[in-house]
Amino acid sequence: MKKKKTFNPSTIRCCYCGASVTLRSAEGIIPEFKPGTMLYVCRNYPACDSYVKVHPGTKLPMGSLANKELRTLRRKAHFHFDQLYSTGLMSREEAYEWLAAQLMLPMEKAHIGQLGPYYCQQVIDESKKLLQAQKGKTKRSVQRLPGREARAS
Repeated sequence: MKKKKTFNPSTIRCCYCGASVTLRSAEGIIPEFKPGTMLYVCRNYPACDSYVKVHPGTKLPMGSLANKELRTLRRKAHFHFDQLYSTGLMSREEAYEWLAAQLMLPMEKAHIGQLGPYYCQQVIDESKKLLQAQKGKTKRSVQRLPGREARAS
């Protein structure tokens, strides 16, 4: 039987200012929010601009609190990471296995929403390397298709 995740929001503290957090609607915080989107927001908001989205229909945070800079890096990391499976380079599960190996974490802890700036940048850089390597392979294989002249690389 699978154990239910339990979560106590009173244990969350803002890693930027140390304040507690409050659960509230994303309205007025995220410009293009979907109705019903909830956030854990630092009690010092807007002076301290840290928050994290909540999984829909739950009170479970999608990651750790993040300021604007870290939220931007996480979106960028997800953009490049998601291309690993959206381009067909690997399956989604393989991509998360790769991420776990890159971060040296168990699969259940390998989430971009938990990463800080350094590891977000690592995910971006390593994802780009894999995607570039794949583009190079695809380009070379197209150049060598039967009936076409091979071009100098």
